[in-house]
Amino acid sequence: MKITTINPYNGEKLAEYNEYDISQIDRILESVKNEQKEWRKSVDERLNYLKFVLKPNLVKSKEDLARLMSTEMGKPISQSLSEVDKCIDLVNYAVQNYAQYLEPEVVKTEGKKTYVRFDPIGTILLIMPWNFPLWQVMRAAIPAMLAGNAVVLKHASIVTGTSLMIEKIFDIKTFRSIVISGTKVAPLIQKVDGVSLTGSTAAGKSVAQDAGKNLKRIVLELGGSDPFIVLRSANLEEASEKAVFARLQNNGQSCIASKRFIVHKEVFDEFVERISDRFSSIIMGDPLEKNTFLGPLSSKEQTLTVSNQIKVLSGLGKVTEFGKVMGGMIPPTLAQINLGFNEEVFGPVAILTKFESKMEAVRLANSVPYGLGSSIWGSPEDAEEIISDIEAGMVFVNKVVASDPRVPFGGIKQSGIGRELSKFGLREFCNIKTVWIDH
Repeated sequence: MKITTINPYNGEKLAEYNEYDISQIDRILESVKNEQKEWRKSVDERLNYLKFVLKPNLVKSKEDLARLMSTEMGKPISQSLSEVDKCIDLVNYAVQNYAQYLEPEVVKTEGKKTYVRFDPIGTILLIMPWNFPLWQVMRAAIPAMLAGNAVVLKHASIVTGTSLMIEKIFDIKTFRSIVISGTKVAPLIQKVDGVSLTGSTAAGKSVAQDAGKNLKRIVLELGGSDPFIVLRSANLEEASEKAVFARLQNNGQSCIASKRFIVHKEVFDEFVERISDRFSSIIMGDPLEKNTFLGPLSSKEQTLTVSNQIKVLSGLGKVTEFGKVMGGMIPPTLAQINLGFNEEVFGPVAILTKFESKMEAVRLANSVPYGLGSSIWGSPEDAEEIISDIEAGMVFVNKVVASDPRVPFGGIKQSGIGRELSKFGLREFCNIKTVWIDH
């Protein structure tokens, strides 16, 4: 079987790749497992690898990798370049800080010595999506590998070229990419020691089921329908400016994009006017043009899904499109509704709803099955009154939700299990081992 990659902007065929067969995958897994036995021994050697191999390779490949990502999945080139830069920053931060989280933690007991070790568990399968084809891989792989694990990457088929380039950039036998379709993942889970998936909630449930049958450690970073709550005390100029990036970054295809704008009734009209002005000036077009801010959705299927969701929203309220649908290009769209809409819209569509009281804002924010990120715009004092009531893994005040190496990333409810990044993500694929030595 072959996997074909397509340029979503012009529909042209990019490349064809042969899927790996079972014997080829088994050889890769056996090799990675053997290499991990040595890799796990020295954290200093792992740090040196990050500093002197991985980082230079990322820097050297930046332009080519960014262009390939944009060509395969439609991300504007300026955002692809920023994605590579963010990964370089992650490596820098990991080198400077993550190793300390692997130091044994001493516990006072009546024994002679008691401590907790953080040992790697083995080989981790990464099942990664197309929307941030480098960052999603790096933020899962770097903590896992620094902890002493090896990694096997099964990337989304539409970014197969990117997946193979990432393997070259890592340039180490404890990181390998495998080329297979998503339907062939299940048998691999029983052959590895842990699984990290970033993807849809449906995919997460399927992987969790297969992992559960084999009692494998999992981290699931799934869908989101993040609320962007605008309080009466908000700075509307700042909030509307940030709302544009929060909704339209990556062509609206981000799990932590702000998708539902819950706005106090007294500032609703002004907020709509401000965000409408900004949406109307967005530059759409070829993702390889440096001035493009909104490119095509990743595939024909994705475009059809979002188009159908816009039709449903049109029946629930007022929908305004700031441009024309052209092929895979969907323009910035505002949907003002008063009824509930529980689906995640993975495209440049902002859903706006009014609220009167803070508790109503909380109720609306929590009304969907997801609980990934959330942002609140207004005075910090007003915002902190409702933070504890927001059902989400992350709450940002007067800041767009973002993943950051310094803090844990992940959600609750249908948005996932476990955490990435920070010391919490670093330890997800560790054996947290108690050691007690008596006199």
